[in-house]
Amino acid sequence: MVHSALLNVMIKAARKAARGLVRDFGEVEKLQVSLKGPANFVSLADKRAEQTIREELANARPGYSFLGEEGGKTEGPDKTHTWIVDPLDGTTNFLHGIPHFSISIALEREGTIVAGLIYKPIGDELFLAERGKGAFLNDQRIRVAARKTMTEAVVACGLPHHGRGGLELFRQEFAQVQDRVAGLRRFGSAALDLAYVAAGRLDIYWERNISPWDIAAGAILVREAGGYVSDLDGNDAMFAKGHVIAGNETLHRELLQALKQAAKGEALKG
Repeated sequence: MVHSALLNVMIKAARKAARGLVRDFGEVEKLQVSLKGPANFVSLADKRAEQTIREELANARPGYSFLGEEGGKTEGPDKTHTWIVDPLDGTTNFLHGIPHFSISIALEREGTIVAGLIYKPIGDELFLAERGKGAFLNDQRIRVAARKTMTEAVVACGLPHHGRGGLELFRQEFAQVQDRVAGLRRFGSAALDLAYVAAGRLDIYWERNISPWDIAAGAILVREAGGYVSDLDGNDAMFAKGHVIAGNETLHRELLQALKQAAKGEALKG
């Protein structure tokens, strides 16, 4: 498959950073048995990967702004374009030697995400999407799942991180969803959750307390695969509000209603 010049830039950056992550992942597995543990090592792996991606993207598209998980926002001369990057999504998995993590790169143009890439180095799975051109996994077209009933759906979710709050609301949401679906999953990489929805491996996904770099690339993947992505109010303010829900049209609507009921119940308790 012939990729656009833009996607080629993104692919080159992701693959170069991935080589370092795969090497570092092998070291992390060894560090599991040490007293010091791998936490500091993983922090360096994150930063090295982001620096590699930043340099590759800057060489190809000088002047673009950059928003990364590790380094924050850097304004470039061209403020109409911003790279949105998570160099290692699934850090906790990486930290524990679990081979489920990814690199996420998206390009925002004048407030709209126009291209997205999610790369899973372990397994060599490359998810790509460009606005109006469809979504692909290793150059094969992908579509969201066609299931129409919640009882058949496998649903992914995020769990509240220690110290962030929101646990009681999540318990309400979990209770609303658990009895309606075929299964609930927590994989630990928001980017891959969205990529899996785009590929039809998961039917629906939702999460709160999420950052733009976690979901920017995944959002365009799901939309280009025929799915729906919104915040948990049903609007398009995922970045501003920090929550997201994705799936096909029918299941997106049904899960959104269930989550709204949970939020209403939690508000009444308060």
